[in-house]
Amino acid sequence: MRNLPTAYLARMKTQLGESGFAAYLRAMEENVRRALRVNTLKTDVEAFCREADFSLAPTEILPESFFFDDDVFIGKHPLHAAGLCYVQEPAAQVPATLLDARPGMTVLDLCAAPGGKTTQLAARMQNTGLLIANEPVRSRAEILCGNVERLGVTNALVTCMRPDVLADALGACFDRVLVDSPCSGEGMFRKDEIAVREWSPEHVAACAARQNQILDSVAMLLKPGGTLVYSTCTFSPEENEDTVSAFLEKHPAFTCAGMRRMYPHTSVGEGQFMAVLQKNGDDLPSSARLAAPKTERIPAFDAFYRETFVDEPPAAMVLSDGRVLIPPERMPVETRGLHMLRAGVLAGEIRGNRFVPDHALCMTAPAAAFQRIVPLSNGTLSRFLSGETVPCDRRFPDGARSPRSAIPSAGARR
Repeated sequence: MRNLPTAYLARMKTQLGESGFAAYLRAMEENVRRALRVNTLKTDVEAFCREADFSLAPTEILPESFFFDDDVFIGKHPLHAAGLCYVQEPAAQVPATLLDARPGMTVLDLCAAPGGKTTQLAARMQNTGLLIANEPVRSRAEILCGNVERLGVTNALVTCMRPDVLADALGACFDRVLVDSPCSGEGMFRKDEIAVREWSPEHVAACAARQNQILDSVAMLLKPGGTLVYSTCTFSPEENEDTVSAFLEKHPAFTCAGMRRMYPHTSVGEGQFMAVLQKNGDDLPSSARLAAPKTERIPAFDAFYRETFVDEPPAAMVLSDGRVLIPPERMPVETRGLHMLRAGVLAGEIRGNRFVPDHALCMTAPAAAFQRIVPLSNGTLSRFLSGETVPCDRRFPDGARSPRSAIPSAGARR
């Protein structure tokens, strides 16, 4: 039985009852199915399914959510490299939908790495407003930055800060806050042996204490009238219902709009707990701690952009070290005390009198946005993604600016 701890099994039997526990054990013997979410910032579901040269089966969680076979090396696939999809466990795709993030809002993903929910929120916001993705652990925050770039997110500010420090710096300026909290990971036991080895009643208690501290910071970050979604991938009541109850008792301005549990035997995926909490009071306008960033026209950047892209260059800003950013619609007015790793899109940098583009700039744009592209066949594209130098046809044949021409033909979906 996957060597699950005896104490854990006893707890689950009490929690689920005889029939529920038997169903849970049967589910734990089944193989984990891998799933992906189509990145609607760059494509739509129908187009992705046409281009995929591997089998897709709807998870029924979201319209853009699909299972795919184990023999697909998705991490090396061109559709993945282009940021058209994100590999994400099905149950983990649900919390961001409950947050009801909308275009133009100010949204916080407080425990954001590796970026699945951040990029999902950016898609729901249609890359507008401001999305702050915070991850306290620097190594994990770097992974978060990479996924934000690959999926073409332009409205995000990535920070690496403790929640309480972030609360002191920004205050109650968020319309929505997602807390996918660090937990004991009981919902990962079917696929993560490390989580199984680390489990103990003491570990559960320690996670619950940390979750209470995190939520105390959220109380200071959410505007009146705002929505908080608290989620974990664990099953223990101490980290779920008990944590929510303790928070509500300590913070009477909040009310619970609903809670939901997902188990491997009752729903698709590995498991998830979610609670939707509302902060009472009238909805406030955007905080004075946020404002439209100060941008400028940068001749070298503008010239490069007009030579490279179809549209007019966006407003940008130059940092003291020469880096050029295309910022989100809003930024913190005071950046001292904020440990920011990324703000909007790193377009490139100014070196002398010339602009040198960054890869992130190209990852934000579809093929149709470029003046010129080089279509690559399947074999050539694979070699290019492996780091090889490939020959380019400088004649740019007719139709080369078609969005689909930059993706190899995949044939019919199976």
